[in-house]
Amino acid sequence: MDVKDSNGNLLDDGDTVLLIKDLKVKGSSLNLKRGTSVKNIRLTNKEGEVECKIGKAKIVLKTCFLKKA
Repeated sequence: MDVKDSNGNLLDDGDTVLLIKDLKVKGSSLNLKRGTSVKNIRLTNKEGEVECKIGKAKIVLKTCFLKKA
């Protein structure tokens, strides 16, 4: 399964990505700002999602809000 970012670049486990939009995390007071760098992503079973760790929180991000760094 090919997982692509918002620009169509292929993503792999361990890649670093940047957020292209401010995001509010549901169920948390955490707000992610545009331009935030997220390191060491993990691919999931779903094509449009990746898992990552920001601070101490593990969250799932949609690839349409990510750009490969």
